[in-house]
Amino acid sequence: MTQQRGLLIALEGIDGAGKSTLHRTLAAALRRRGFSVRRRHEPSDPRLGSLAQRASVEDAWTGAVYFTVDRHQAREQLARDLSRFDIVLTDRSFFSTLAYQGSALPPAERRRLEALQRTATVVPDRVVLLDLPPRVALRRLGGRARERGPLERLRTLERVARAYRHLARREGWVVLDSTRPARELTSRAVSELALGRGESVRRTSRSRGR
Repeated sequence: MTQQRGLLIALEGIDGAGKSTLHRTLAAALRRRGFSVRRRHEPSDPRLGSLAQRASVEDAWTGAVYFTVDRHQAREQLARDLSRFDIVLTDRSFFSTLAYQGSALPPAERRRLEALQRTATVVPDRVVLLDLPPRVALRRLGGRARERGPLERLRTLERVARAYRHLARREGWVVLDSTRPARELTSRAVSELALGRGESVRRTSRSRGR
């Protein structure tokens, strides 16, 4: 049978690109325009996220599997959120796994990984990429009061940034220059997403009726 569900919008970009800030400000802007918004982020299980980060340094496929397990476990709650809210705004999606871990894999394994992601979770309806030069990202990360993560290295971020740009071209994402001020990025995101003001964005999706 079919049922109405909300729109899933994902924010993507390398570490330090400003996703957390835009996640907060964009949700507030969309609520002011009359939409009910649920904020989510990946990974949903910090333990699995930590395992995935560490594993990815030595074995990209194993790291990707940890992230996929986390995503699959969170799918039921994601479906509930989509049934209740006009918009679910997620900080990262399976495209992060394709960009970070997938870009370290040979083409055949990369295609296999993408097919796995699309069966493990809900595919985002819209994606906003915050594009930032990796050297700028590392300067931002260096100013944070925390230890740098295992994937927050220049060569890694350069590879991931290239993968994100390829995905953006292929998938037709909204791409924003993340060197711009946060207020400008929020305004541009609202404009580029073209959701109007208080209009219905709920989609018809197919359910297995369980």
